[in-house]
Amino acid sequence: MERSPIKWVMNTMPETDDKWLDVMSLSEAQKVRAFHCSFPQYAPTPLSARTHMAKRLGLRGLFVKDESHRFGLNAFKVLGGSYAIASEIARSVGRDISQTDYAYLTGEDFKKEFAPATFFTATDGNHGRGVAWSARVLGQRAVVLMPKGTVKSRFDNIAKEGAQVTIEDANYDECVRRACALAKEVERGVVVQDTAWPGYEEIPCRIMQGYATMAAEAADQLREAGVDHPTHVFVQAGVGSLAGAIAGYYANLYGENCPKIVVMEADAADCHYQSALAGDGGVRIVTGDLNTMMAGLACGEPNPISFDILKNHAACFVSCPDWVSAAGMRLLAAGDQGDAPIVSGESGAIGTGLVHAIMTDPAYANLRDALGLGKESVVLLFSTEGATDPENYRRIVDVTLGISSPNP
Repeated sequence: MERSPIKWVMNTMPETDDKWLDVMSLSEAQKVRAFHCSFPQYAPTPLSARTHMAKRLGLRGLFVKDESHRFGLNAFKVLGGSYAIASEIARSVGRDISQTDYAYLTGEDFKKEFAPATFFTATDGNHGRGVAWSARVLGQRAVVLMPKGTVKSRFDNIAKEGAQVTIEDANYDECVRRACALAKEVERGVVVQDTAWPGYEEIPCRIMQGYATMAAEAADQLREAGVDHPTHVFVQAGVGSLAGAIAGYYANLYGENCPKIVVMEADAADCHYQSALAGDGGVRIVTGDLNTMMAGLACGEPNPISFDILKNHAACFVSCPDWVSAAGMRLLAAGDQGDAPIVSGESGAIGTGLVHAIMTDPAYANLRDALGLGKESVVLLFSTEGATDPENYRRIVDVTLGISSPNP
């Protein structure tokens, strides 16, 4: 069966005044990390050196940040949801976020000071689970809308956190609109969404800032491994908040040594790729059911805040069929001549599958050359989730049969 090709375009969009870059400033990132460190559940997630795979692919280094360990929730999204909720509470009670840590938010004085709010969100699973968990832990309420096609395991994981959850007969972008409408009908209803629109910008910025903890951990861990800075960072995009956060943070951290940022999307929801392909700096929206197994990337409308950052700091945009992610899942599950296995879900493994294809398939030699990938390259990837759809994970990796071939 013929595979759909990977599509790519280098970034030629006109630069902007970069007004959103300060959202990911180092000073803001320090506040974020201090907040997350205040949680008893906090621990840095591991950075796995794929030493043998790097050698086989002809790279100097390949590192995968494994977010399946984050707060026991199997994905990185809780970093953004928790920080956004805490920031909204801090604003409501007139406190700085530095005064609104875990101890304060779970203390008796806070319960007297702040009546519970209801936080609304739309999600494919991971963001909603993070919002629901944060709301429960911090004594708040959560309402979560999920798009059609959502698998039961992701629904159940959110419901277990005590949230009110529904699966809507609509795609992700329509679920966002419905969540906003419901929040307006409730006293103290707050939308916690990782995309933005005119008049709704502060909370999406806080969500993006929440992801700085992951980026900062990875930078520290790379230095501990003897890497001053990576040459390339591959980061996935749904609405693009993670990609914009990573690009913005590393632009501020590394300055002139900033790595090349490669933005990856599912080809069924490749709004960033389509926008970059047009090249005029305008947003292109992808509509329809957005059918892809990479549920976390099934978003057809870019976050304009993060997209502005990516216009200025991304090197390349890549549209990936599902087989790219499937290959990455198998590669990480199998390990590579001694590299430790990693359980990576559909949206988490896309980077590994893409780097493997670029470095081994002659069809993508032009992309390899355009990115300057070779024996001096050090590549950083983010496995943003574990097996959040266990049935599909088993189907692809064949764990139950003991078969986990690294071959795509």
